[in-house]
Amino acid sequence: MTTPTLTTENLRLRPFTPQDTPAMHQILNGRDVLKYFPGPQTVTKAQVDRMINRLMAHWQEHGYGLWAVEQHTTGALLGRCGLQRIPETDEVEIDFILDPACWGQGFATEAGQASLQFGFAQLNLKEVVGIVHPDNLASQRVLQKLGMQFAQATEYFGMAVHRYTCRSIFLE
Repeated sequence: MTTPTLTTENLRLRPFTPQDTPAMHQILNGRDVLKYFPGPQTVTKAQVDRMINRLMAHWQEHGYGLWAVEQHTTGALLGRCGLQRIPETDEVEIDFILDPACWGQGFATEAGQASLQFGFAQLNLKEVVGIVHPDNLASQRVLQKLGMQFAQATEYFGMAVHRYTCRSIFLE
């Protein structure tokens, strides 16, 4: 499947390419970017290469995935956003990681809205979940702005999280 490109007011969500590795490496190693993620807080370029390859393969396997998020005006890579399958639960999760330089500007919400609209309108998904660390209040606010509701405190990936859900607006 060819990964579609989505355009919003300020952003372009496009397929990742191997050429995104240097910029994504810098973003992922930005201050506090991986603060609430399990595992190491720094990543190597080789790890970013493997991540991008997995993201491209996810699109091929599932027909959806994570996009590279670019700013319209500059073409700069701001991070990633989209939908991914959680293999352990067979749920579809919304995911976003953006460069700290663009935090607080509404880009995560804007990219998240486009991702959810794609999932519900194009993929006919019934539900999307958001998995967030209990202390990550900024990401919880984004999920709430996306219309997601707190469902429960639970555990995913071996860590305590808050689980949010959003049902399709296209359900009858």
